[in-house]
Amino acid sequence: MSENFLEEIEFEEQMEDYILEMDIQSYSENTLKTYTSILHSFYNFLLNEKRIKNEAALLRSFKKYLQHLKRDNEVSQNYLYLVTVVIKKFFAFAEIEIYQEIKAPKRTKSLPKSLNEQEVYDLIHAKDDLYDPEKSNPQNISRLRNKLILTLLYSTGLRVSELIKLKIKTIDPEERTIRVRGKGEKDRIVIFDDATLSLINEYIEKRGVDNEYLFVNQRNNTLTSRYIQYMIKEYAKAAGIKRKVTPHVLRHSFATHLLKNGVDIRAIQQLLGHSNLSTTQIYTSVDMHTLKGAYDNAWLNRDHNVRKNRELESLE
Repeated sequence: MSENFLEEIEFEEQMEDYILEMDIQSYSENTLKTYTSILHSFYNFLLNEKRIKNEAALLRSFKKYLQHLKRDNEVSQNYLYLVTVVIKKFFAFAEIEIYQEIKAPKRTKSLPKSLNEQEVYDLIHAKDDLYDPEKSNPQNISRLRNKLILTLLYSTGLRVSELIKLKIKTIDPEERTIRVRGKGEKDRIVIFDDATLSLINEYIEKRGVDNEYLFVNQRNNTLTSRYIQYMIKEYAKAAGIKRKVTPHVLRHSFATHLLKNGVDIRAIQQLLGHSNLSTTQIYTSVDMHTLKGAYDNAWLNRDHNVRKNRELESLE
């Protein structure tokens, strides 16, 4: 039975040790949940397998698991890639040598989704008509807070996991910057404009609670990423946006709009907190209208320069 070999290599205990080590290494809560879910699903599949007597049989069962996910669960190619990477990393950690024989399947490459400038504006201002600056009732404060959340996600490119952990002391109103601790416990500085600063000041003044974290609910507890995702969905509906809008879509929009307006991609890389430029290039997609405009301008400039050179030559 499979249990004997799995017990022999202490499969379940190794899983727990692996997740514990990731936690110690300060992986994000979302990453820990994802890895835990993938590993436990794979382990449960193995428990129903027969004749796993050695590593070769374990490798065969792993391949059967991928086949099961693809055929029976109809998961995406990108999810198969993620599962493969997670399990391969775990095998390497547990010194189960078959990890060297595992090759990750190809990923599906697609342009990241983003909103246009008008859609972002409509989203942020979707419930402005319901906000009364003269009132300080809980619903009114929540609307002010939510508008600030949407504004910060778009104007700074923050991840939702970073936003919910923002502390007031990390905000520098003079420099209009926020010190953010992102993935891998790496700090970076993000920038915001004067309009966002006014929103921050107004919200802190009116929220009526004492808390080191910027965003809290009516019970003075920090917000969850699930709440913010739900809130954005509601605001998108109110704004008449038919497409799915998430915190990550706003991050994509931030990067795309900066690139579209001439900001150097390396500056965008720094603002997003990417270690590799290739990651930023995936996040920043320029729409076809902008691309055609840049292409046409380049050709017009070329023709203009050619004509100018010819005129100069004729005068000589």
